[in-house]
Amino acid sequence: MERYFGKSLFDENGVKVLTRVDGPYADMLMNITVYQMKKGKSITLFLEKEETAILLISGAVTFGWQNQSASAVREDTFRDGATCLHVPKGISVTVEADKDSEVLVQSAVNETEFDSVLYTPETCEAKIFGLGQFEGKAQRTVRTFFDVHNAPYSNLVIGELLAPQGGWSSYAPHCHEQPEVYYYRFDKPQGFGACFIGDEVYKISDGSFAAIPGGLTHPQVNAPGYPMYYVWMIRNFEGNPWTERNYDPDHAWLME
Repeated sequence: MERYFGKSLFDENGVKVLTRVDGPYADMLMNITVYQMKKGKSITLFLEKEETAILLISGAVTFGWQNQSASAVREDTFRDGATCLHVPKGISVTVEADKDSEVLVQSAVNETEFDSVLYTPETCEAKIFGLGQFEGKAQRTVRTFFDVHNAPYSNLVIGELLAPQGGWSSYAPHCHEQPEVYYYRFDKPQGFGACFIGDEVYKISDGSFAAIPGGLTHPQVNAPGYPMYYVWMIRNFEGNPWTERNYDPDHAWLME
């Protein structure tokens, strides 16, 4: 296990553990798991003390929760919109694969009661960042499912980013006090890039992840020919949720 970076594999049941509050990368303060689900397979999620976000990365699934159900389809991670279900503690959720699918589950302790929310492609706007900056080298598409602005009751933040080939993201270099995790996918399995966490550099590959402690800058870059996707997840602190980026003073001039 590298200090800030992981390349864990799916086990025989199609489960890949990224972080655990009582295990790997405990300082992220989140439990994050990715499931590869064959068509017809289902999982049931029930966390007595943790809120949970379930994101469809690819495929087609049916969510079931609180006497409700909803189907979600994502044929192409890089072109189709996304669906994410967010539930409070003590809510049972079933996820059934209507075709081979990949699903990410993020959770953290939260005693606050709130209404479950299903974020869909129709309700979650994709925004373009970096438009017209740096000769287009840092243009990327960002979706934020929920953060302190639309879910102030949550201890979590989750979104996703699409970087075109040969592009930079999380740019200009910035940091924040709260820990963050990135889970990477490429449109081709041989895709690659690099993440810069503080003074350390790691090679990004398909299915790898970064575990970024608070206070460290974390710009990313992907190679020409290989568009990159990643889920970004932040753990809010009590009384100190993530609200802004603190730009590295050496590079803050880039934002002028």
